Amino acid sequence: MFRLSQYLHTLKENKPLGPQRKPSGPVVIWNLIRRCNLTCKHCYATSADKDFPGELSTQQVFDVMDNLKAFGVPVLILSGGEPLMRPDIFDISHRAKDMGFYVGLSSNGTLIDENNIDDIVKVGYNYVGISIDGIRETHDNFRRKQGSFDEALRGIRLCHDAGIKVGLRFTLTQDNKQDLPGLLQLMDDEKVDKFYLSHLNYAGRGNKNRRDDLHHKMTREAMDLLFDTCWQDVQSGRRREFVTGNNDADGVYLLLWARKHMPEHAEYLEKMLIRWGGNSSGVNISNIDNLGNVHPDTMWWDYTIGNVKQRPFSDIWMDTSDPLMAGLKLKSRPVEGRCAECNYLNICGGNSRTRAWQLSGNFWAEDPGCYLDNKEIGVDAGQERLELTPWSRRTTKSVSSPAG
Repeated sequence: MFRLSQYLHTLKENKPLGPQRKPSGPVVIWNLIRRCNLTCKHCYATSADKDFPGELSTQQVFDVMDNLKAFGVPVLILSGGEPLMRPDIFDISHRAKDMGFYVGLSSNGTLIDENNIDDIVKVGYNYVGISIDGIRETHDNFRRKQGSFDEALRGIRLCHDAGIKVGLRFTLTQDNKQDLPGLLQLMDDEKVDKFYLSHLNYAGRGNKNRRDDLHHKMTREAMDLLFDTCWQDVQSGRRREFVTGNNDADGVYLLLWARKHMPEHAEYLEKMLIRWGGNSSGVNISNIDNLGNVHPDTMWWDYTIGNVKQRPFSDIWMDTSDPLMAGLKLKSRPVEGRCAECNYLNICGGNSRTRAWQLSGNFWAEDPGCYLDNKEIGVDAGQERLELTPWSRRTTKSVSSPAG
């Protein structure tokens, strides 16, 4: 996750770089249930409104939570499917809060209503993120349900009125790019606290819709709008949060933007971005799916590194006998192609390995979702790019081992 507003606030306030703090453990995004009342076009979990056998029981969830806490995991993001369809979601949430986790709820918002808002308030979630894909017609089309926009908006308003920190979660694609300005206006109108822009990654149903991925020019236009909106917020003293995910080239693009618009801050920003280091899949970001399978992040559902029913999460996460995990945990990942030659590898960390794998079958190939051109990143102008072509799902683990 790239915390855009945090960097821009730091620049405005001219804060000195303090000591670097190392997270006590990875953030765990936990898909507690695969069932969902919607079938969204870009769902990485390929959810449906049916029961999926083999999901963790309440006690199994509690046992895993005990291990996560002992391992130093600071944050649990409870997701799905639609987590509110899990009958014990509030029992799990209360226990997580009592254990001292930062607890987020990731929902499509349609099931948040007057009947359960008091239960949601009682949990004391640190954050509720509600997915939205555009203004009414666009959203309903993506969610494949008429009226889902109004239902999600009701959930947003109920959370806001109850004093819960609520955010919009928007996955940017070719088919909804035109709605980004309207969503930023909606954020303003509804007094929403946070806006999360996710680039389309190639996983689950999102992989099937990969040909809807934005062309690089359109991605840049969207990021320019987000940067400008966030900077206006910062200058006016507002404290709303703007974050992006699934494309660590955003950090490099922000640096290029700063060199153009605020060159006096660029050197300091570059130092902060190098400290950030970009992609943290397999290191500071992790995922447990509904069956207890552990993945390097939420976009790696085709690649499992262990199961919490069989081994503690802490053992699975530290095991580098797996070639992907061994490479992800290296300080300098063994990336290839444009990524290997890029002048800003120390900022983005090689970006999304999922996109590279889905396109080429190679963990370490260049990320085809990088929207920076060769000249900008210091790569030979004649270097060919891995192009976006019709996808084919990778279902077997690559056997290539990381170098070094």
